[in-house]
Amino acid sequence: MARIYPLFSSSSGNAHFIGTPEGGILIDAGVSCRRLASALRLNGIEPQAVRAVFVTHDHSDHIGGLKTFTKCFKTPVYASAGTLSYLERQEMLCGCRAEVVGESGAEAGGFFVTAFHTPHDALESVGFKIHTPDGKICAVCTDLGHVTEEIDRKLSGCGLVLLESNYDENMLRMGPYPYPLKKRIASPNGHLSNRDSAREVKRLIESGTRRIILGHLSRENNTPAVAERTLEETLGGEIIRNRDYMLTVAPVETSGLSISF
Repeated sequence: MARIYPLFSSSSGNAHFIGTPEGGILIDAGVSCRRLASALRLNGIEPQAVRAVFVTHDHSDHIGGLKTFTKCFKTPVYASAGTLSYLERQEMLCGCRAEVVGESGAEAGGFFVTAFHTPHDALESVGFKIHTPDGKICAVCTDLGHVTEEIDRKLSGCGLVLLESNYDENMLRMGPYPYPLKKRIASPNGHLSNRDSAREVKRLIESGTRRIILGHLSRENNTPAVAERTLEETLGGEIIRNRDYMLTVAPVETSGLSISF
């Protein structure tokens, strides 16, 4: 049975493995090859079990370890056309097989993955919806300034969703960041606030999603407790009382956490 392993989730680096110790796919490779291989092995997964790396966008916290990892383990890379072009120009693919993944999808290691657009200040940012070999569906959707109709449509029907809950609005406003950075984070092409994330989670739970992972929390402008409190305030009493869903906050760095769906 496929599981999701949230290996790294923060502005310092992102990587999520979906599959089993026998094989699976990696969403992003935003930390060094050494740290990524160590995190996989901590979870009983050899790096050679990664059948492909799917890249959401070109920011360093999502591709920082891509070049070395794919060079060491000859792992294919899948991304949007714009992101692949950027990776090629930066000589980050090191001769490994590279393919475009879009709305029509791509198959790798028995997993079928489709991409959907996410509003973020990157070259061509996407999220991924993943169909596993055992018939389960999950999605990884971080680095978005707001939830679009396309995103809402793509996430609906997933058994598990890893969704960004990056910042608390008050903490961001009162925090130490310079004003231009605060403005960028809170923009429609920045990151998703706790409140906007919670609204989407409420819709997902009402439509049948039963596993929720909050990801990409800011170290400076959020905490797991604040994100969870905002979510519970938004969900309302009835959903809280009839709690037939599971909520998890993705760790900044792997703690051996894995979730079935």
